[in-house]
Amino acid sequence: MKPDIIVSSNDLERLEGLLHGASARSRADLDALRDELARADVRDAEDLPDNVITMGSRVRFREELSGKEYVLTLVYPHEAGQDAGNKVSVFSPAGSALLGLSTGQAIDWRTPDGNAIRIQVIEVEQPADAA
Repeated sequence: MKPDIIVSSNDLERLEGLLHGASARSRADLDALRDELARADVRDAEDLPDNVITMGSRVRFREELSGKEYVLTLVYPHEAGQDAGNKVSVFSPAGSALLGLSTGQAIDWRTPDGNAIRIQVIEVEQPADAA
């Protein structure tokens, strides 16, 4: 069972625009993101709880089996390779799995090598421009 997710109307609009673009339209690897957006509870940005992962959020999460913690910033695809830092594209499996989750929630997903893992969100820090 997938956890409930919340997505801002601004993030939804921009992501749908990217997904309908020529370079992404026929990419089957983005179907998981499309599915996540279709089932999301969409809210205006001012109505989002502070602990929800949105675009630009810095997220600390734990891989439950190993206990290893990671800190990543969820970004748009064109931002993933910019600068130094731990950025993850929303077009990646990890990025699409994180979008819309809240602190304390967990989700199961498959790594690129096919392993099933469960990650749990520990902390969400909103981007500076979200205020």
